[in-house]
Amino acid sequence: MKKEGKVQMVADIAAKLADCKAAFLADYRGLSVEQVEQLRAELRAAGVEYRVIKNTLLRLAAKGTGIECLSGQLVGPTAVALVRNDPVAPAKVLVEFAKKCQAFELKAGALGGKVLSVTDIQALAELPSREVLLAKMLGSMNAPVTNFVGVLAAVPRSLVQVLAAIQDQKAA
Repeated sequence: MKKEGKVQMVADIAAKLADCKAAFLADYRGLSVEQVEQLRAELRAAGVEYRVIKNTLLRLAAKGTGIECLSGQLVGPTAVALVRNDPVAPAKVLVEFAKKCQAFELKAGALGGKVLSVTDIQALAELPSREVLLAKMLGSMNAPVTNFVGVLAAVPRSLVQVLAAIQDQKAA
């Protein structure tokens, strides 16, 4: 590839890295074409771009982005998963694929400008999705209000029950 092509590729990659919330690096050696296509399809469904990029080009493109912290991990054949949305779903896909396929090995990840180890990625994969976490938080925020309304409604309800009991007693 000529220098102009590489410069354009670095610019394209840098633009994609600037939009990313997270990135995961993996060693793809030993995977068959079918396995790679299966992984790409699963990641595409999660809204992730999975590419094999030369380490030097990725290192150049990562300068000034939140992915720059991964420069030390760019050794050997490296594939990168670029995440623009919720990082939990792609982490789940990658961890599950690594469990199914022994040849696939996660190297590291970056989230919020910080390096994630393989164990950090596995912990991230065990988290519920963003929507589930938001629903739990909203339920927790709604619980005190619901309980307060229940307590306030209990006072008149108790008064009505006492009056009904007195009425039944007088009627008997």
